[in-house]
Amino acid sequence: MTTTTLRRWFVVHKWTSLICTLFLLVVCVTGLPMLFSEQIWDAFVGDDDPPYEVLPPGTPNASLDVMVAKARVMFPGQIVTQVNPDDDEPAVLVSMAPSWQALKDDEKYPDRHSGHWIKFDARTAKVLKQSPPSDAPKKPRTWTGIILGTATRLHMNLFAGLPGALFMGVMGVLFVASLVSGTVLYGRYMKRLPFGTVRRDRAARLTWLDLHNLLGAATLAWALVVGFTGFVNELQTPLFGLWRITDVRQILKPYAGLPEVSQAHLSSVQAAFDTAAKAAPGNKVTGLSFPGAPFGSPVHYVLWTHGATPLRGRLFTPVLVDARTGALTGAYPMPWYLRFLEISRPLHFGDYGGLPLKVLWALLDLVVIAVLVSGVVLWAAKRRIATDMRLRALGFDPDDVETVPTLGEAMR
Repeated sequence: MTTTTLRRWFVVHKWTSLICTLFLLVVCVTGLPMLFSEQIWDAFVGDDDPPYEVLPPGTPNASLDVMVAKARVMFPGQIVTQVNPDDDEPAVLVSMAPSWQALKDDEKYPDRHSGHWIKFDARTAKVLKQSPPSDAPKKPRTWTGIILGTATRLHMNLFAGLPGALFMGVMGVLFVASLVSGTVLYGRYMKRLPFGTVRRDRAARLTWLDLHNLLGAATLAWALVVGFTGFVNELQTPLFGLWRITDVRQILKPYAGLPEVSQAHLSSVQAAFDTAAKAAPGNKVTGLSFPGAPFGSPVHYVLWTHGATPLRGRLFTPVLVDARTGALTGAYPMPWYLRFLEISRPLHFGDYGGLPLKVLWALLDLVVIAVLVSGVVLWAAKRRIATDMRLRALGFDPDDVETVPTLGEAMR
């Protein structure tokens, strides 16, 4: 490698690192509470749900049609919008609203929430809990909720919505570029030294440099994966938007002009779940949207299924079931770019291997914070050395306190 090429790699590493360091520090710091958000919430807030009834093992679940019917009796005149079985508990959430139009109007008024839900015991169809009515006084947010919510929004988009998410995606690309260029430089730097050498008997700046390089090399593979998947995750809004205006629009085009099916004449919800499970073998049905839902069909149940393993659990396959007849219309696997996006999520957040993997992710995150901080220290030290050399060339002694008032003139 020529000196000119090496110098170019150094410039790439220097500026990509400096530009993204501040934002990477924000991402790394906010990522720590996000990793353990479930544990933090359970420890400081918990929930006030009543305990589940103790039943013999293997007790079958009640029919979803029974729960939907109970919900309609409790709130006559309203529509059911979604049915969502819980993945972790024997519970089912039935969501309702005055109308689809009311839900659309809620988007214009953030303080108004027309929708509500009812939580049923999946085995007995008994009501466990309801969301408070829309006109009920709101509970004050807990400090835990405020901290976790703030960390999440800072991590994802800096409170700037889609522009902020795209900006953070660019920072992710710069981070990957800094890792690649740093690896190239490290190979040349360690050519005459044993791997992992930290020279503690030399100048402090050399010790910092050795630690920076060693920690960066040790976490290189993890940092590349997390940096790249972070960039991919920031593209979720435009990628899902692309899917909706291409594949989804094409699938639903034959039904776009049909009138919405009345909820009084819908086929069985339980049968729709069973049909979707057969249409996507090996997958678990995790939710159902009723006809008329946004980005849905006026005559179909839209059911979402996902895989059973931790990684495949992120791969969703939507299934359309005709709500008039209960017949299967089709299962439509997501395009490759959305499947890639969904697979990247557990790799980024480390939430597919339980608490031990989260602890490992947190430790690696702390090491990356150390790499970022040491990089800033090295840059500041080099700037100071360059400034000192310039002052000496001008006849000033940087260590002489009496010259401090004239430094401004010297720098001119």
